[in-house]
Amino acid sequence: MTPTTPPAPPAQPRNPLHGLTLEAIITALVAHYGWQELGQRIPLRCFTSEPSVSSSLKFLRKTPWAREKVEGLYLFMQRDLRRSRARPDA
Repeated sequence: MTPTTPPAPPAQPRNPLHGLTLEAIITALVAHYGWQELGQRIPLRCFTSEPSVSSSLKFLRKTPWAREKVEGLYLFMQRDLRRSRARPDA
């Protein structure tokens, strides 16, 4: 019997988070909002008490519900940026 290769994972052309690391998402949110506003929008201790990318990564990798909130805020930020670029008067 010959070994078979596993099937390739399905392409995700419509998934805006596909190919993004959690670190890239956190870094983009911090660059856009800053730690203080990020902690106000998503009140997690990893964002409000001695915040850092590494502590946030550690917490978010273990906590699916918190990661979903962060991903949701990232998607909201991206939509908001696209809208503001689409309106030249803004």
